[in-house]
Amino acid sequence: MSTLRGLRHVIPSMATSDGAGVKLRRSIGSQRGLYVDPFLMLDEFYSDNPDDYLAGFPSHPHRGFETVTYMLDGHMQHRDHLGNTGDLGPGSVQWMTAARGIIHSEMPQQSQGRMRGFQLWINLPAAEKMKPASYSDIPASQVPTVQLGEGVSVRVIAGTLQHGDQQTDGPISPAGAPLSTTPLYFDVQLAPGARFTQSLAPGLNAFVYAYEGEAQIAGKTLPHRAAGVLDVGDTVELVAGAAGARVLLLAARPLHEPVVQYGPFVMNTREEIEQAIQDYQNGTLAQAA
Repeated sequence: MSTLRGLRHVIPSMATSDGAGVKLRRSIGSQRGLYVDPFLMLDEFYSDNPDDYLAGFPSHPHRGFETVTYMLDGHMQHRDHLGNTGDLGPGSVQWMTAARGIIHSEMPQQSQGRMRGFQLWINLPAAEKMKPASYSDIPASQVPTVQLGEGVSVRVIAGTLQHGDQQTDGPISPAGAPLSTTPLYFDVQLAPGARFTQSLAPGLNAFVYAYEGEAQIAGKTLPHRAAGVLDVGDTVELVAGAAGARVLLLAARPLHEPVVQYGPFVMNTREEIEQAIQDYQNGTLAQAA
């Protein structure tokens, strides 16, 4: 018999800015220590006003974690010190493992219109924080969309969607590219009153972010633009409100390791953070070990 995961607590998103002044809303990570292990941060950027996003995210460093950028509308170009260039268009995903270090920029490729998407930070275990960096640019055509009956569709970005006696793997999945945290990342669209049920391994930490409409989770409401941290259990059930809903469902294996963060560096000790700053200042942050 399955055990439904309840809604443990809600983290409202907070208006903030990052990069060179890009306006966004931050839920997970909006306050220091407000993590859902191994998830460190979730940002939503959404604006029709170019003044809110044109400055972009000029060249900056990362060490010790992964960044996942998922675009809904607009175009952003990625460039990094490894020579990677990626054009993030609607529906595309950028999965970047900063690990030892990467220096990159993400700049808008439009001067008008809507820019909309998300950036997620996923922690890396201590044993992988100093491995070489890597980068995947995943076009929208490689992200499967599964229709689940009346009024339910799911884009499978990472992990495996179980539907009946079938399953659909995302382009980033434990089978295709083993990741220590075995992340699951779904974009779920629900018509008014529609219901979506998904099994989740009991040991995974999980949360849901409602970016359109509201959803019910075990009888409790997850409001618009808020992250709902899920309780223990082996199944999650989402029911859309009267206006329908679009939500992100995220789950991963927790690391249970110390988290010491200083801006774009996430390590396990203060000494490692100080080393990251020193490496960045002397130009060795992103060099191969």
